[in-house]
Amino acid sequence: MTVVSRIVHDAGQPGPFEAGAPWWDSLPLDFARSRERFDLSPADRWRVGATAASDHVLRTLGASLVGTLAVPVGYHPSALARAFRDRAFYEALTDRERPERFFLPPPRGVRVQVSNARLPLFRPDDGLTLDLRFESPFVPVHPHERRAYLGHRRNRVAHARHWRHGTRPRPTVVAVHGFSADLYHLNEWFFAIPWLYREGYDVLLVTLPFHGKRQTRLSPFSGHGFFAGGVNRINEAIAQAIFDLRIFLHHLEAAGVPRFGVMGVSLGGFTSALLAAVDDRLSFAIPNVPVASIADLVLEWEPIASLMRLAFAATGRNVVDARRLLAVSCPLSYPPKLARERLMIIGGVADRLAPPTHSRLLWEHWGRCRIHWFPGSHLVHLDRGDYFRQMRRFLGEIEFSPR
Repeated sequence: MTVVSRIVHDAGQPGPFEAGAPWWDSLPLDFARSRERFDLSPADRWRVGATAASDHVLRTLGASLVGTLAVPVGYHPSALARAFRDRAFYEALTDRERPERFFLPPPRGVRVQVSNARLPLFRPDDGLTLDLRFESPFVPVHPHERRAYLGHRRNRVAHARHWRHGTRPRPTVVAVHGFSADLYHLNEWFFAIPWLYREGYDVLLVTLPFHGKRQTRLSPFSGHGFFAGGVNRINEAIAQAIFDLRIFLHHLEAAGVPRFGVMGVSLGGFTSALLAAVDDRLSFAIPNVPVASIADLVLEWEPIASLMRLAFAATGRNVVDARRLLAVSCPLSYPPKLARERLMIIGGVADRLAPPTHSRLLWEHWGRCRIHWFPGSHLVHLDRGDYFRQMRRFLGEIEFSPR
């Protein structure tokens, strides 16, 4: 049974992908309007409705903020026209069997600076809490993007927080935060880092490009630079996220860590799914409320959706063209390098920021691996204890447990 929660979705319906057709052509044009069907008890229906309401409010506020501060900069008709002129460059690098054509392997031996963490909420008595940083050698893949991208100097330094047991290197969980949600204190709670530590794992919490200390100098909010530079910026920022994560994996290997896996939430779930398609050293990947297609997601976020449809109309394009622009940096474009038994997805039935259709889409792409549904939204994760127990069982079954 691949659906391990008591909440069951309609797993018997045909999958969204056509045999032999790329995913960007397989998905219907109105995928953003589709809804996942669930078998819910009356109590769960009430909880889903209540938590979904909070997501609707946050989605509208977030879409208004991004629409005001990002769309006019990187997504007006002339900016989209430039992106479409560059589509051939990125399409040529979208190779299902060779993701390394776009996700270039990083060098080994990058010097990682380590210092004691500043003011962590969780500081174990029997271990170390450290801050890691390194100067990222990432260079944008597209030559035309390099000058502007590398001009954001703060983004050129990668950051992470590391919770380590003091005796010896342990199996390590690499955690990746969501969009604009980089605060270490928030993620200590969200990823249940004290619980993971007590389970015997070390934990490495990585900061995505253009977030936190990596924000651009005049950034109005964390993560603004990830999207504000236009479609090409998204591709390159995702490429850098994978590049820098792999340098952190090099660092863990050099420190003697026996094995490691990745989990991420929202945009971090998207990133962890991509890492599973690029790096076969991972023992597992657990995307939590993941985005699967950024191009389709924005068509669910009003008022951005209306602005994007107007831009499509002005340039004679549609969502399929947008999918193709972003296909090179999408996890749906590449098969995972991990066996299906080492993949697990966590989805929120009431999620209206990264709707259940995205978890379902990744689940189909991953050969209907293990999936767990909880009766909450993107931010309100009801029954968290239940999915953490399922995670414990999953990690035990794949023999990742340090016990």
